[in-house]
Amino acid sequence: MTLIALMNLAVTAAEEAHGGEHEASDAFPPFDPTYFASQIFWLLISFGALYFLMSRWILPRIGGIIEERRDRIADDLDAAQEITSEANETRSNYEQALSDARARAHSHAADAKDAMDKEIAAETAEVDAAISTKSDEAEKTLAEARVKALSEVRNIAKSTATLLANEIGGLNVTETDADAAIASLESR
Repeated sequence: MTLIALMNLAVTAAEEAHGGEHEASDAFPPFDPTYFASQIFWLLISFGALYFLMSRWILPRIGGIIEERRDRIADDLDAAQEITSEANETRSNYEQALSDARARAHSHAADAKDAMDKEIAAETAEVDAAISTKSDEAEKTLAEARVKALSEVRNIAKSTATLLANEIGGLNVTETDADAAIASLESR
């Protein structure tokens, strides 16, 4: 039976209950007691149909959508947790690699500094040795020049003393006598 046939049947039943005629009343039709039976009938039919639709199709679909959404949210939260843990692990690996690289860089810098210090020390030793050698040679040359100058001074003093004694003093002094006199003055 279709819905229209049921409505016609209900209207026919209501007319038969009232003697086949419809009397006009002053009451608002939904509140008119003559229509209460058909209104209750249609209320029960509508409620039953709505309940059937809700319980069989609409509520299961809504429940499925809610469950699917809950599962998707849980999966997304699990994926986010995994990504976070992977990011933390990657960050710790990066920090470890960075600290290792810094340690290697410090080690290489220290090794390079040690090598440079050794090279500088070797070059300094070479330069010091060269300076020492040149200094020794200069001191030898100076000592020789001093000895030579002193011997020249002695010769000059000897000839000057001889010349002064002979010219000023009117003495007859030889260079040998002057040399002996200078030697006796140096020994004092």
